[in-house]
Amino acid sequence: MDQRAGGVHRFTGRSGTGLMLAVAASLTSMVAGYSGDGNDDGGEAAEIRTRAQALRREALQLADDDASASKAFGAAFRLDPGPERDEAIRSASVKAAASSAVLGKRATAAIDDLSWLATRGNRSLVADVVVAFGALRAAVAGARTNVSFDLGSLRSTGTGLEQVRRQHPDLWAAVENLNAAMDRIDEVTAAIDHRAAPTDTD
Repeated sequence: MDQRAGGVHRFTGRSGTGLMLAVAASLTSMVAGYSGDGNDDGGEAAEIRTRAQALRREALQLADDDASASKAFGAAFRLDPGPERDEAIRSASVKAAASSAVLGKRATAAIDDLSWLATRGNRSLVADVVVAFGALRAAVAGARTNVSFDLGSLRSTGTGLEQVRRQHPDLWAAVENLNAAMDRIDEVTAAIDHRAAPTDTD
């Protein structure tokens, strides 16, 4: 656990998802800072760097938000069985899913900038781009898994998955969107992997 001024901060898979997004944003900022030559491409790279720096700050806040959601989620399940517990689980599950969905949306939005750097950024930093994509994929995968798990947890209150889908269509769709985002990251990474890892001939 990490000691902070406000007390003990519990490190969880949720907060780890936010930290992976911060790592991806930091690497994106670094590569963008070494890309462009002052022409149009340089202007785009500078804008990417600015966005990445803002995303890094936001990701760290989202990591804290997701950790808080995780704490409330766990507390709900520790209550004695009964209507109060069911309502607490419903509330905490939806809030936790929504928190992870926001993080996933931010991670998905970062794909475009990193894809630009993959093809038009400093070519000598392609390995850093691939590592950044790895961190970004971990953030997307973490958000996807957390949203799905949280929605699935509603079953403990007697709610079926089809009912969950009808009651929370946006969160349900978020899981599908995050799956698509992982596929997109895989496609872009595969297209540049031969440049990043030339000794891997398989």
